[in-house]
Amino acid sequence: MEELVVAQELSEPSDAAVSVPDVPDVSARWYLEVIDLAATSPDFVQSFTAFATEAVLGVFAVLFAVVWWRARHGPPEPRHRAFAAPVVTVLAYLLSESVKGAWQEGRPCRVLGEVATIVPCPEVGDWSFPSNHATIAGAAAVAILWSSRALGALALAFAILTAASRVFVGVHYPHDVAAGLLLGVMAAALLPLLTRLTTALARTRTHARAVS
Repeated sequence: MEELVVAQELSEPSDAAVSVPDVPDVSARWYLEVIDLAATSPDFVQSFTAFATEAVLGVFAVLFAVVWWRARHGPPEPRHRAFAAPVVTVLAYLLSESVKGAWQEGRPCRVLGEVATIVPCPEVGDWSFPSNHATIAGAAAVAILWSSRALGALALAFAILTAASRVFVGVHYPHDVAAGLLLGVMAAALLPLLTRLTTALARTRTHARAVS
């Protein structure tokens, strides 16, 4: 992948022209503005964001568990929907990894040179587009929304915060997280189909046992 081409020094005003191959100029500019804001934020904000950007994924696991607990003694379809929610989230992650490997966009904290980030820049070969965290968050949020509007609304709020945090800590461009959220939502859109298939399969097995 070609190296960075910067028309102005990074230390110049935020409206300076910034050009990175295969990266929207506005996304690179917004990234620089966000990490500048992050660098001047209070220490406790930086520490909390560094922790939360990873820990927030655990929130989705808890919400998955709550959805399953509520549905465990209910009708087959809601129960299968609760079981399938983590499945489509894993599928979204695998899709994200596949796109990363094919696109191979360098991390902004690496290609933009000496920039201050809250967390260490990922290793070379850990590509930037799309954001895995945002993809997982988007898929999990929509998957939970299929089972519960209240929990889904909460999950969507956490998904947006997850995506924003990845830019704030300096490891992704804004378009990386936007694409990740969209990819996750698209993967989670398969949940109703997967639920219907597993419910029909379960009913067929139950019927076969009953007549045998």
